[in-house]
Formats: sequence, C-alpha cells, structure tokens
Amino acid sequence: MRKGEAKFGERDDEAMTIKLQRLINVSMVILSWLTIPLLGPRNIKRFLPASILILLVELLHARCGKKQRWWVFYNKPKSFLFGEFPFEIGPFLVLSLWVLKWTYGNFKWFILLNGIIQAIFAYPITYYARKYRHYTLVRFNNLQFFLYFFFKAFLLYGFQSLFEKIIHQKVKEKF
Repeated sequence: MRKGEAKFGERDDEAMTIKLQRLINVSMVILSWLTIPLLGPRNIKRFLPASILILLVELLHARCGKKQRWWVFYNKPKSFLFGEFPFEIGPFLVLSLWVLKWTYGNFKWFILLNGIIQAIFAYPITYYARKYRHYTLVRFNNLQFFLYFFFKAFLLYGFQSLFEKIIHQKVKEKF
C-alpha cells in the first residue's frame, strides 16, 4: 500500500477543499439567481417582500443555530459568509419566490410543495453534504432539521397574505 492511500472501508476524515466548497457555494447562488428573470417582473415585485422578510427570519435563526451548534460546516466553521449565507441568499430566497409563484392562493399545494422541498434538503442533500464533508448536523437530527425549515413555510404564506391584504386595501382606497 502506498503512502497516503486509505485502506478499503476507511473513512477519509478530511473536509472538502476550501476551493471546492467556495466553487459549490458560488455555483449554488449563481444558478439560483439565474432563474429569477423567469419569474417575470410582476411576480418578482409581488412576492419579493415576503421572501425577503422570511429570509431575514432565517438569517436570525441561522445565527442561533450556529451558536447552538445545530449544524457545523467543516471548512471555516465559524464563518457565516462561507457557511450558511450562500444557502440563504441562493436556494432559500429563490425557492421562496418560486413556491409563492406556483402555489400562492392554494394553501394545500403550498404546504405540500414546501414539504417536498424541505424533505429533499433535510434528507438526501444533508446526507450528501455530510458524506462529502461540506456540513453536518450536530444537535439536530434530520427530522428536526426538516421541521426547522418547514415551519417557516407557514410564516412565508402569512407574510404574503398580509402583504396582499395591505396592497388590496391601498388599491381600494385609491378608487
């Protein structure tokens, strides 16, 4: 056996390289944001306020999660910009916009689609993130991680309903 080779079945405990993690983070944000023009300007204007508000809630929760060690990123574990931030300004924000566009007005479909998306993130994506040493859950199990994101779907829908009500009232007042 050559020097540096792992034996069969041994786990390589090194985290993915910082260069690879940076590439994944940047790609995740860019690919997410490339879909925004497909929403159309009217939908962006309509759904962006609620999506930004839920993003702010998530940013606060992520700070709490990092302090409580609900999860940890392998490279630069104390860096918010290197860890959670790309997930939040990329897929989290953009998927909030898309889910509202596709399902707003039909609460059952909204909750179902959010459940599917959050389940994919909490289970297979988290499994591969741990396997390739990007991040891992520490004080959360997968179900708790799913619920951590899923409950925000109710807030997102509530924020959007509130914004729609405010806008509807302003339109009524004009006429």
